[in-house]
Amino acid sequence: MNSRDRFLTAANCGELERPPVWIMRQAGRYLPEYRKLKESYSFTEMVKSPELATEVTMQPLRRYDLDAAILFSDILVIPEAMGQPYHFREGGGIGMDYVLETEAQIDALDETGTAEKLIYMGNALTSIRKEIGMDKALLGFGGSPWTLAAYMTEGGSLKNCSRLKHMFYEDRALFEKLMEKISTALIDLFLMQIAHGADALQMFDSAGAWCSASDYEEMSVKWMRRVISALPTDFPIIIYAKGMAHHFTALIGAGAKCLSVDWTVDLPTFHSALPQGIAVQGNFDPTILDGTAERTVIEATRLLDSMKGRNGHIFNLGHGILPSAKPENVAALVETITNYR
Repeated sequence: MNSRDRFLTAANCGELERPPVWIMRQAGRYLPEYRKLKESYSFTEMVKSPELATEVTMQPLRRYDLDAAILFSDILVIPEAMGQPYHFREGGGIGMDYVLETEAQIDALDETGTAEKLIYMGNALTSIRKEIGMDKALLGFGGSPWTLAAYMTEGGSLKNCSRLKHMFYEDRALFEKLMEKISTALIDLFLMQIAHGADALQMFDSAGAWCSASDYEEMSVKWMRRVISALPTDFPIIIYAKGMAHHFTALIGAGAKCLSVDWTVDLPTFHSALPQGIAVQGNFDPTILDGTAERTVIEATRLLDSMKGRNGHIFNLGHGILPSAKPENVAALVETITNYR
């Protein structure tokens, strides 16, 4: 069984000797070859160049025996395509070129033609597929409508989503107008990623934890459902809703075939609570990769042992890999998983 089949089997809750492995945000600043490339190109330049995006995507796969390649990009390509560009601040963090505050600004957002505007992503996926062939799975991704709206109304890195929540409670019609526009653009993006060879898509509801429990459906879940319902039936969709694993019933109802959870969740207990046919992804604490290889192996083995004999587990981190991760620890992690039986 090749890596692609292993990944798709796990996503469909099939039985495997060991879980497939990929790493959330697997390319990035922890790799010296990425840092070298970053000396010559900005992040957005690399995202918008199919050649550079392919190179960065392939960097971790050249080092490690990963079962999937994840497109090097960013969730904020959607607001940029709609007319609200993003950048990275000198002191760190993400900044939008302006804060979305008024109805006139929302009306000015253009949700049409997203696939054409972001065709560089499609070209990158095509290029990556040529590199990996059909032996490894290829993953696309995007932000949930709620999370994208949070960045757009906060003006950059998230704090408490107060502006978006205020819009939800005080001007529901305006909130829904914004969410419809984002959802339309996101559907176009996801259909384009599928057309260019993505085997699965991950939707990041990273701002979901700022939703109140009673309003999570109306704030976020219904909009994820709106997007997923427009995609091919039974196409593998992974939802990562940070801090919202306890809402798994709602997330499954949105159309998720696999739920990705952070390291605060006891994975076997969570898996046991899921209905049959729903896979899980996670949930190794990425900070462990800052320490020693020995500790990495111990903790990885403990997680693997806890899920032994369970179908439908994709080994992943509980959040994105950190710039402080040690490449030798990532190597130890991947080796531990691939040799596990």
